[in-house]
Amino acid sequence: MYFRSNARRRSLLILLFSLCLSAVVFTTKATSAPSEVLVSQRPTTSPSATSTEPQAFTLTQDVRKTVLDNGMTVLTKEVHTAPVVTVQVWYKIGSRNEAPGVNGIAHQLEHMMFKGTKERPIQFGRLFSALGSASNAFTSYDQTAYFGTVEREKLKALLVLESDRMQNSLIEPQQLEKEKRVVISELQGYENSPSYRLSRAVMRAAFPNQPYGLPVGGTKADVQKFTVEQVRDYYRKYYNPANATLIIVGDFQTEPTLAAVQETFGKVPGNSSATLDQKTSVSPIQKPKSNSQNPIVLREAGSASFLQQVYPLPAANHPDVPALDVMDYILTGGRNSRLTQALVESGIASDLSGGAANLIGAGWYELMATAAPGQKLEKIDQVLASELAQLRDKGVTEEELKRAKTQLTAKVILENRDITSQAMQLGYDELSGGDYRYTDRYLTAVQKVSAAQVQRVAQTYLTPENRTVGFFEPTQLDEQANQGSADAGKTSENFSDGSPVDPAEVAKYLPPVDSSATPTTQALPEEIRLTNGMRVLLLPDRSTPTVTLSGYMRAGTEFDDQAKAGLASLTADNLMNGTKSRDALEIAKVLEERGASLGFGANREGVNIEGNSLAADLPILIQSFADVVQNATFPSEQLELTRQQMLTELKVKLDTPSQVAIRTFQQTVYPENHPFHAFPTEESLKGITREDVVDFYQKHYRPDTTVLSLVGNFDPAKVRSLLESQLSSWQDSGQSPVANYPQVPLPKTKVELNPVLPGKTQSVTLLGYRGIDRQDPRYYAALVLNQIVGGDTLSSRLGTEIRDRQGLTYGIYSYFQAGLHQGPFLIQMQTAPEDAQKAIASTITLLQQIQEKGVTPSEVATAKRSIASEYPVGLADPSSLAQTILNNEVYGLGSSELRNFVSKIEAVTVEQVNQAAKDLLHPANLVVVTAGPSVSASKN
Repeated sequence: MYFRSNARRRSLLILLFSLCLSAVVFTTKATSAPSEVLVSQRPTTSPSATSTEPQAFTLTQDVRKTVLDNGMTVLTKEVHTAPVVTVQVWYKIGSRNEAPGVNGIAHQLEHMMFKGTKERPIQFGRLFSALGSASNAFTSYDQTAYFGTVEREKLKALLVLESDRMQNSLIEPQQLEKEKRVVISELQGYENSPSYRLSRAVMRAAFPNQPYGLPVGGTKADVQKFTVEQVRDYYRKYYNPANATLIIVGDFQTEPTLAAVQETFGKVPGNSSATLDQKTSVSPIQKPKSNSQNPIVLREAGSASFLQQVYPLPAANHPDVPALDVMDYILTGGRNSRLTQALVESGIASDLSGGAANLIGAGWYELMATAAPGQKLEKIDQVLASELAQLRDKGVTEEELKRAKTQLTAKVILENRDITSQAMQLGYDELSGGDYRYTDRYLTAVQKVSAAQVQRVAQTYLTPENRTVGFFEPTQLDEQANQGSADAGKTSENFSDGSPVDPAEVAKYLPPVDSSATPTTQALPEEIRLTNGMRVLLLPDRSTPTVTLSGYMRAGTEFDDQAKAGLASLTADNLMNGTKSRDALEIAKVLEERGASLGFGANREGVNIEGNSLAADLPILIQSFADVVQNATFPSEQLELTRQQMLTELKVKLDTPSQVAIRTFQQTVYPENHPFHAFPTEESLKGITREDVVDFYQKHYRPDTTVLSLVGNFDPAKVRSLLESQLSSWQDSGQSPVANYPQVPLPKTKVELNPVLPGKTQSVTLLGYRGIDRQDPRYYAALVLNQIVGGDTLSSRLGTEIRDRQGLTYGIYSYFQAGLHQGPFLIQMQTAPEDAQKAIASTITLLQQIQEKGVTPSEVATAKRSIASEYPVGLADPSSLAQTILNNEVYGLGSSELRNFVSKIEAVTVEQVNQAAKDLLHPANLVVVTAGPSVSASKN
């Protein structure tokens, strides 16, 4: 999948193409790319509510580097905070190494690496799923990486699988043709995004003679021409130990693990010739091809106007990199940053992002801004030019410099609390930085950056003649949107019931698992209730000098009516915009000066609260939370600014197939009087007054409907005292409001809707209906059933049939959105528009097959093992752990669910799963929504 990170710390603005389609594509807010940096030392306890910060950060403590006789580099790091381990294999080959005419072949090969080996001729995704591994892969400019995180006893099994596919992968003609269709579906999905299209044009102009100017995933034209011989040759040339780095981080013992590495990878023959053309020299910074005064202009179907600027930068090991990152934070790091002030806070732009990328051969600095309603891109461009000139001519203040350094350093630590992220950072440092200790040197250099250095790098790199700028100006196509029946032009498909994946076949190829591992017991949080009724769950974790705060408040969009849809979100989004004692910038400044963050966002059943800080700054985080929930003032000017940003965001959503699909689906499944039916419109957003917001805040922001979960390095008794002192005056009055949830019947027959979006290339399809809530006694059986149906795009029934056998989609998933109330059961997929009907028909037939014939005992056993194994892997991430603790409390499950979940899954029987299939699968009563281009438009 395509990820784009602001690279808000490590100059890692990378286009990552990972194998599996993430469910985030179908949600309202995207997530960022994986974290990249690690923290290895344990802080000490201080007399305050939290631990003190370490005196010096050493991010590679306990890392050991070994080079095998065949040339493979091995990096190991023991981290004994959770009984899990991550195994990653990074190959020093990416799109920068591709020859003309084969752009995207590294990415195509990445997909083929899951198709089986001579020893194991089976989809590797099924093997990883059976192990309960959180596995995936990505291709970037500089490298291709494969990664999986498992319970510690399965470490050697991952080593066996990765060493097998390093040397024995099957690349067969028939499989290649199917996977080329999948890759093209992936690439065409990116074409749905105007920002992707503009970025491609800008990068080509900025780097006309370098591979960094080409898209990592390639082009449809090149992918269609790939031959088996080309892909096999690429595999033989670059996939070998001398060109690979193996990274192992987690709960293991180094010596026996290195022996296992020698036993598995040590037998793989080396081939040092593969690295000969890797030693390309660092590319000099080149002038852009286009005239910097004349922007590249794309006038295409879209919703919002935005621009992108790119300035070439040096490679990762250049001494200017730390100063460039500090400069970036001064320009774009938070509400008090220069460009955010000049563009977003002024109302000229609705959003702004920036980041530096420094890779093996070159780098670039990128700025992107979306115009606010009624604003021109030319004005944004002028403001950017003026602000950059001010930076070049007058430099920066010591206050700005200090804040930027603090933010950058804190971000490094906060983004690397889990072992997968730690291993990712080691991989980037070793391959792109040339040394796994790269980050240690980088952080030391950051602290030495001076104001004069920041001014100098701005003068050197951010000059008008170095820039390439692109404008996206949306147009309207003369194509009438419709909600027509999907049966129009439908052809009869010869669908063959795909045989279910035989778990015995999977088990035959699974490596043995170490059965001698000692079970561990998950620690449970301390539950407290403050005097005002607010519930708090505290789980100390001294493995990193950080704290994660997750929270919930019963003030979500369930209380919106259609006339005021968007009220809950407008309230939550304005909570940080001013209190009785501080304005918005002062609130932000207190957090930004410590590299901390706090945010509120409304969803359908509540307001999500997310906060992160270094441990020593937890009091600041709690004080900021207490201030805004009790004293928010909702200044009119800030409220109007947020409204304009929401209107721009609405335009973008209504031009995004996944967003249009979920809106159409949910408003079809749930009747108008149901809380899940209402979605914001331009009219409803414009109709909300400040009085509406203040009234909503006073009515719904209450301690008795608020829950906080904290995980990190703190003293629970002192945190409780701090919470009491800060929140004792926050009191509620009367009964808390309750939304009315009417019964939701299933559709009497299948309902099909097809909203057409001009200018798109891929369709997003949702199939489903009203599902179950979290307290439903069938919930655990439903989870097992779902794992079999579509829980994993590479190993489920749907994935095996629709993706693997027919090659119709980049990814297909199913899930039960079970919350406090009955959320939907959903199946989601992305296809070419001409393939949508075939994929839908195949999906419905498969659901009928499962409902009528049930599933097998071996399928149930495999699904249970997979879910039970994945659960502790998820809890090893502090953010995931804090959210799970919170959810258990909100859903009324209690803290013991943290320990009991796995046993409840293991207790599910085959009979219960097959009964759930009869009760919960309704292939004749589906709502089917396909949003995207019309079939005729796609063919044209």
